[in-house]
Amino acid sequence: MDKQFRNPTVADQLIGELDRALNNIFCKQVSSRSYPAAEVPAETTTELNPDEKKLAAGLMRVNHSGEMAAQALYQGQSLTARDPKLVDKLRHASIEESDHLNWCRNRLDELGERPSLFDPLWYAGSFAIGMAAGIAGDRWNLGFLAETEHQVVRHLDSHLNRLPEADARSRAIVEQMKIDEQGHAELAEDLGAAKLPQPIKEMMKLTSRVMTSVAEKV
Repeated sequence: MDKQFRNPTVADQLIGELDRALNNIFCKQVSSRSYPAAEVPAETTTELNPDEKKLAAGLMRVNHSGEMAAQALYQGQSLTARDPKLVDKLRHASIEESDHLNWCRNRLDELGERPSLFDPLWYAGSFAIGMAAGIAGDRWNLGFLAETEHQVVRHLDSHLNRLPEADARSRAIVEQMKIDEQGHAELAEDLGAAKLPQPIKEMMKLTSRVMTSVAEKV
């Protein structure tokens, strides 16, 4: 008779989550979907001047940091969510966020730039926030997710306004990310997200402004 595998221990789970975090922070992953920038016809792309390239790189570095934080947020939320169905939804959304992370990293490589040096910090902070949101209960967990995604959509809109018109590749990535993030917000609301108090929303906006201002430059 074959020996059965032992059940995972808490230590096994912690090692698995740490491995996932380190992979997200330091390693490029395989995307589940095609790279949006690859769909941009060659004739629509033009050479960016130095100022345009610097602006595009800064914005895509911010987006990469945001997706790094999103990975950690979903990881923390899924660990503390109570409903198994919600855990499945969070993990599915995390796969799409992983695509975003990879797309932004690819675009940074194309622009000859690196991700933010503070990515490990964004990851650790977002992981803790995600766990706290899950501990508060599933409706609050979903409420935090919905508000986060609505703020991300507005943030991506601002990037579409700021990105150089000539940078069709970055714009294609951001546009697809915006579609996905809006879908995540609507899913959370459909699943019964609680409406967050206004002070919490304002605190989230302030935290986001700090991260974006730092990540764009460093």
